[in-house]
Amino acid sequence: MNETAVVRSLSALAQEVRLRVFRALIVAGQEGLTPGAISEQLGVASNTLSFHLKELAHSGLVSQERHGRNLVYRASFQTMNELLAYLTENCCEGVACLTEEATSCDC
Repeated sequence: MNETAVVRSLSALAQEVRLRVFRALIVAGQEGLTPGAISEQLGVASNTLSFHLKELAHSGLVSQERHGRNLVYRASFQTMNELLAYLTENCCEGVACLTEEATSCDC
């Protein structure tokens, strides 16, 4: 992931509603959610939600797919993993973050 894409992703997530929407889509997994389900679950008006979904899609963090008359939104786990990898690439003095050695360090 390049720096421009990282900034675009972080900018998209730097807003409360978009962060809540993204987290809800992460929980939903590959099944995804319709805008109606997201709106109901988070208590966000549909026109407001539409704007935020567009921003998340533009950043590459969310994809949409049409199923009949409904749109289904899904979190892009690949983009999320690339973002996390970029952010943690040099953490713990170069030791992989999930190893026992890394979790026991004082960094």
